[in-house]
Amino acid sequence: MAGLIKAKKYNWKDSNLALFGSDLERKVKKASAATEPAWDGAGKDVGIQIWRIEQFKVCHWPKEDYGKFYSGDSYIILKTYKEGTSEELKYDLHFWIGKESTQDEYGTAAYKTVELDTLLDDLPVQHREVEGHESERFLSYFKSITTMKGGAKTGFRHVEPEKYKPRLLHFCGQRRHVDVKEVPLCKSRINSGDVFILDLGRKIYQWNGSGSNKDERFKAAGYCQELESERCGRAETEVLEESRVDQQHAFFKALVDDDEDDDASEFTAKDTTTETYRLSDASGKMNFKLESKGSISQSQLDSKLKIDFSLEKDDKRTVSSSSSGSSSSSSSSSIIVVVVVVVVVVVIVVVVIVVVLVVVVVII
Repeated sequence: MAGLIKAKKYNWKDSNLALFGSDLERKVKKASAATEPAWDGAGKDVGIQIWRIEQFKVCHWPKEDYGKFYSGDSYIILKTYKEGTSEELKYDLHFWIGKESTQDEYGTAAYKTVELDTLLDDLPVQHREVEGHESERFLSYFKSITTMKGGAKTGFRHVEPEKYKPRLLHFCGQRRHVDVKEVPLCKSRINSGDVFILDLGRKIYQWNGSGSNKDERFKAAGYCQELESERCGRAETEVLEESRVDQQHAFFKALVDDDEDDDASEFTAKDTTTETYRLSDASGKMNFKLESKGSISQSQLDSKLKIDFSLEKDDKRTVSSSSSGSSSSSSSSSIIVVVVVVVVVVVIVVVVIVVVLVVVVVII
């Protein structure tokens, strides 16, 4: 019978894993990152830098297009800043993924984001952004964000180079949260509550719905000015008011009757309803419930404590704490504390008297 042969043991320290996480590995990665031409000058000065992934390559995104993104692409955004009087540079590093971005594009964006982080000595804070769900920090970098259909040709599929085509842009929201989104060129998309821009190249129409607000109109007007500036004055803008335009206008003739199936139904104005909530422990435990909706007056509150706070959807909510339950609870707690203190003092006095008596008896 052949003897058993003991399996040879391998020490992981003898493999290249021994260098994983070491200073040498970091130096090698940083040297590799430095060979990427797109990172030349990255993070050297305060400001924003944006790159788009095109066929596995990192390409500079034109500064005049900052704030504009295509659903079919992935982007890398670097925010460089200083805090207070400090000269130290700090970084926020984001990669943005469009809803129609392909696996090779967002995979490359994620990999290259880590590479840039390494080049900047692991100082950046990394963030992942998804179209339609961007963070407040990310949104604060731009006056507005415009998401358009299409994108760069990808390395995994062959598509024709992007060509100019008419676009219908939907402006919806209020205050700082006016969203801009490209929607199908369909008449059914037009509604009275919002503002729309029909971009036909040299002719631009701004259509103001009768129920649209000033924030939507102002944002759309600024967008039209940007388009005119980009086209060096070769474009002309016409502002249309719903009440003064009929269906025979060139604006409607440029739209089609049929609709497309997309996610435009999800593109609705943010809720800004004022809600009043009550926080109370009158029942013996904390309860948080909705009291009313709409405007609120001081007379509606039965407590001296009032806390206002805003949520992401701009809801202005007032939380009032019930004073009756809190007062009774506080009074009960105070009485218990006083009783305990008195008992402790009495016990101490009795002990002292007993000790004194014992000492006197011993001496006698």
